[in-house]
Amino acid sequence: MPATDLPSTHPRIRIVASFDELVSTRFANGVNALCWPRTLEGDFAEVLNRLTVGQGITHLVEEDLHALPLSAAGCAAISIMLADFAMLRERGLEPTMDCINGYIQPEEVGPMSTDVCSWHVDSATCEADTYLCTYFGASSEGLPNEEAIRRVDVTETRAQLLRHYGGADDEGFREWLNDHYYDLHYAPLPDAKPYTFGVGNLWRVATLHDECPVPPCIHRAPDPVPGQKRLLLIS
Repeated sequence: MPATDLPSTHPRIRIVASFDELVSTRFANGVNALCWPRTLEGDFAEVLNRLTVGQGITHLVEEDLHALPLSAAGCAAISIMLADFAMLRERGLEPTMDCINGYIQPEEVGPMSTDVCSWHVDSATCEADTYLCTYFGASSEGLPNEEAIRRVDVTETRAQLLRHYGGADDEGFREWLNDHYYDLHYAPLPDAKPYTFGVGNLWRVATLHDECPVPPCIHRAPDPVPGQKRLLLIS
């Protein structure tokens, strides 16, 4: 199902007006996604076209970006990326700037997809959130929690996983699901309405951890299209 534009009002999403508000607002009352909408200047397409990358995810570093032969608009785009990177680093986070040219699939694929293009939530062992911004290309997508079901709770999928596990549906099986990240992935319900994160917007979404006061945000990366790359900041 296609994702729609960012809803202007939604009980799971709160729109903020600045970076300070983005990082200081606490998740509460069911809100698990904060969005700082932005229209960015600069030619991000030029940056992308100047990069020489292989298949998969390439982490970009400041020195390599500055070495690219760019117009003033391309340099403006890089300045924005580096400013976002610096703001997150100053908050004690560990962001990466990535060029995504498809995804390299593992040689062994289990009974259920667990890649980033599957609807999923992020998890952490301590209090932590996910920040992300798409500068160019297809953007990430979100899915309201009430419009999804954990895939391990779908009868047919759980039976398939249980056969692969080769044991009983007990605590050991549930630990196995957790160890393989199967319990972090979701399926949209029939009338679900996914929404797009949009290009240029900086998001902070809730992850699954013991201290989180709200359900984690369900999201996914867009399905890759051959020949189409993305520029992304994620932390």
